[in-house]
Amino acid sequence: MFSPITEQLRYLLKKADDFQSYLLFSRDRVQKEQLAKAMPTFLKMCEPYFLYLEAAARSVPPIYGALQELVRKGLLEISQQLTLRLEQLVLMYASFGFVELEETDPLSISCFFCGRFSISPSHEVSIFRYCAPAAYTTSRFPRYLYKKMRWNLETTPDPSSRGQDSHVDYYFLCYRDTWEDTGKSPANSCPQIQKLWSIGRWVPLGPAEDDLYSWILCPQPSGDYQQLLTIGFEEPSHMLATDLLVQILTGQAGPARSPSAAGPTAWDTQGS
Repeated sequence: MFSPITEQLRYLLKKADDFQSYLLFSRDRVQKEQLAKAMPTFLKMCEPYFLYLEAAARSVPPIYGALQELVRKGLLEISQQLTLRLEQLVLMYASFGFVELEETDPLSISCFFCGRFSISPSHEVSIFRYCAPAAYTTSRFPRYLYKKMRWNLETTPDPSSRGQDSHVDYYFLCYRDTWEDTGKSPANSCPQIQKLWSIGRWVPLGPAEDDLYSWILCPQPSGDYQQLLTIGFEEPSHMLATDLLVQILTGQAGPARSPSAAGPTAWDTQGS
């Protein structure tokens, strides 16, 4: 069953290797610039594959029945492998100055789409991966908060419902820079920066402007961060982070480990 899936993975990884080889070994700058322009097309080419992997592994009801857990793990590991390879490739092109990672630049590759799945008949989750940590907002507020993944929770009301429109909620995997005292004497004390990871929800400040929520157009709307789950000082894998989000959305996750992090789940928010 996995044979055609792994063959497609090998093909996409080979294409990524070709992009990298041209970048590292070609002396033709024009060719490198052309490949950089082709990068968004290559990322788009990977989207149907991500769609299949994430939907087959996570969508409700399970597609593969009793084999679900075994198949789920295999599919998600493939999805994670390709995600990390694409992230590495974009970062390499950015380090050579051929692509931009700044989120406010409409032509940048600040993040890319890596799958969609349903958690109920009326709720779908889309996954986006930031190639490099990005400030939570362009205004850099809240301070010291950086995002690494984004999930769009798309809610489609039942056709029989009246007066309800489709809408999207945004969730993020973020880290906050924190300072920890090393425990040395005050004269020699040198606080160390640690990254505290969490999952939270975008809270709009002021009137909502849906046309700006493409996360490409500048400027971004202003928003606050409602922390829902504190993870710790180690970055979770791409696969684990999405697992944790699903637990939050389905009410299976425990409360955040910080009093300030407590907040309603997506369902509570939508219900109100």
